[in-house]
Amino acid sequence: MSPYDPAIDQLEFGWDRPDRVSSLCQELFSAPSLHVPMASSAKTASSGEPCRLFKRSHVPMKHGLVGAVRSYILISFIRKLCKQYRTAPPTLHDFSFQLPTLAQVAPPYIMGTFAKIVNIVAPKSNKSADGRDQWPSRAAFLLASMGGCAGMGNLLRYPSQTFNNHGLQWFIPYLMCVFLIAIPVLVLEIAIGQAYRGGCVVAYNNISHRLKGTGLSLIFVGTVVSPYFVVNLAWIMIYFRNSFRSPLPWTGRSEEFYMQDVVANVDPIPGNFSADGSSVTKYVQYPGVAVIGETVGWAIFTWFLVWVSIFRGVGLTGRVVYFTMGLPIVITFILIGRSLSLENAARGVRFFWATWNGSQLSKGTIWQTACGQVFFSTGVGFGYFTSYASYNQKYSNAVMDSIMIVSSNVLFENVAAFIVYGVIGFLGITPGGGERLGSFVVGFITLPTAVTQMPGANFWAVMLFFTLMVLGYSSAFAMVDAIVTLIMDAHPRFSRPWVVTAVVVVFFCLTLPYCTEFGFYLLDGVDRWINDIGLVFVVWAECVTSTTLYRWRDVVGQVGLPAFLAFNGGFFGGMVLGVAIAQAVSPVAGACVGFGIFIIGLVAAILLGKTPDAAAPKWWNRSVLGSRIWFVALYSGNQLRRDLNEIVGQGTNWNIPAFWAPLVRYIAAPTLSIVYSFSYPSFYELRDDPLHIFGFAVGHIALIIIGAGLIVPRWFDILIPPPRRGEGHHDYGANVLVPADDVGSTSSVEAGNGSDQEAKKRGI
Repeated sequence: MSPYDPAIDQLEFGWDRPDRVSSLCQELFSAPSLHVPMASSAKTASSGEPCRLFKRSHVPMKHGLVGAVRSYILISFIRKLCKQYRTAPPTLHDFSFQLPTLAQVAPPYIMGTFAKIVNIVAPKSNKSADGRDQWPSRAAFLLASMGGCAGMGNLLRYPSQTFNNHGLQWFIPYLMCVFLIAIPVLVLEIAIGQAYRGGCVVAYNNISHRLKGTGLSLIFVGTVVSPYFVVNLAWIMIYFRNSFRSPLPWTGRSEEFYMQDVVANVDPIPGNFSADGSSVTKYVQYPGVAVIGETVGWAIFTWFLVWVSIFRGVGLTGRVVYFTMGLPIVITFILIGRSLSLENAARGVRFFWATWNGSQLSKGTIWQTACGQVFFSTGVGFGYFTSYASYNQKYSNAVMDSIMIVSSNVLFENVAAFIVYGVIGFLGITPGGGERLGSFVVGFITLPTAVTQMPGANFWAVMLFFTLMVLGYSSAFAMVDAIVTLIMDAHPRFSRPWVVTAVVVVFFCLTLPYCTEFGFYLLDGVDRWINDIGLVFVVWAECVTSTTLYRWRDVVGQVGLPAFLAFNGGFFGGMVLGVAIAQAVSPVAGACVGFGIFIIGLVAAILLGKTPDAAAPKWWNRSVLGSRIWFVALYSGNQLRRDLNEIVGQGTNWNIPAFWAPLVRYIAAPTLSIVYSFSYPSFYELRDDPLHIFGFAVGHIALIIIGAGLIVPRWFDILIPPPRRGEGHHDYGANVLVPADDVGSTSSVEAGNGSDQEAKKRGI
């Protein structure tokens, strides 16, 4: 009996009828080939309904697994033929094909089953209304963001900085930097990513088409940091592996084990300076060039974990972060309990919470250190906050999220510090005795030394290094995800798994130089200067360019181009010359010169400026003088705040406050310029080291990228999808809000008090 009956609709074979199922099954399992006449009717083709085929329950099992698999694959093949001919109905056709063997059908069957398992474990991301991937929940976004900033630095760097500047006076500059720098800059990064629906380059292109380089510079910082950051995790995994050996192999030789067994670098040959120190007579040499196999192996393992965490997008990452943040928090509290139970632990805690050294506040060191700690631990400047926020719902509460992320980071690093301070008291280490702690010292020498003296040392070693690994790994995949977002924004049709695979492979190759016998020294050179030069300058550029170039045509239309140039020349010139003279002469002289140039620029702008015809807010509008100051000094940042609030401040969401823009432009930016200036004198002492010279040069590439974006923005158009390349060209319209629906799709503003026709009349 043939399974085909012309009396039945040609695409509905009637295979749901038991007699036809039985007949077809007999033919499937009795003959090596199958002859199926098929035709397609206009009725089914026009309806668009799929043909009714075998249900999985209809596949008979009496012929065993082989028969079931063969028939299942065969029915899938027939289904594809039906779909193909439904769209273009042919006349009657005969399709003959050979039944596949098990070797032919098993691989696709297994792959199909594997794909279903992957979809369950690593689901695809949800889609927002505009078609962009979306976090499965707000909690997932917050945990991912917290994981990006709450890394190894919270457990290692923060305690070392507070120890070297011990006392409650530390919290004065520390908390000031939290509120004056960290939160305002994070609000900027999250708000633009969420509102403009894109990663760093797309988001900053929306502010101004000349800021594509600024957005790319954030990605560049993450690109430089990620490869050597993974090597740190590889070293932690070496400790983790050795934590299962008893006795612990670093017992009685913590420093030797770290330098000789883990890092395993060959000591460099020192360089020399001339007698007067003005020139280098001999550069540092690094005789060791071999690759360290175990470090490479653990680097591969770490990169695989990174790939697994992000290859399916935020749908998968949103699940992973519950593990990467939840478990370390639990273990951290366990470690705190163990640390505080050690003998003399209270003495170490007193250094942290019960000491006051007010005289340190008169020194610049504590202010610089506190600013650097807040800046680096928060994680701004790496680009992943903007990328993560772009996967939020468009109208999420960005301000509240930013405050929650920074607050949780502050809370976590201050609570986790009790682990180190308990150990400090236990080991009898005292501040001010000539012994200073660093991140590597705390993580790879101080804490491992304390673990060896505890009962159950192996258990506590496993707990410690597992926690450090998970915390660091969450920061690693956050930085890589920002780079993947950049590529997917520019080329949405690319397959994300393949993009992630390509990025991970390239980054693994970039990791290899750090896995050599000079890798530790290369890491030190690159890490120092990408942070002190590249990262600081990038965030400084974020602060000043976004509040200067956003809708700058409005400013020029109101006060004129000469006033705009005069004010900003004084503002930037004051920062540059002020910090330069502060380093060369004295801080007082630098401050006087910096403020002097700024005031000269402001006065020149007031004198050269036209009388604005658009209203300034409140008392700024009471006089022509106040109105001119408002437009040249405050308009761009405030208008950016207003336009962002149309999106992130809707409903019951928290609005970006009015003081946000002045904080970013006139507090955060000058502070960062001062911190940046301290880098150059310290490099002068290391200019005989080729690896530090290399790191110093790498740090300056970020400056070149930002400058190129300002001068020739079209070079970076390849990083913007063609439909969105015009979003950074804002039409003239003083005080006119950009409609929320236009943000992320077009940058035109509503016609009103400043139309394009008026802009042409004004010559802008």
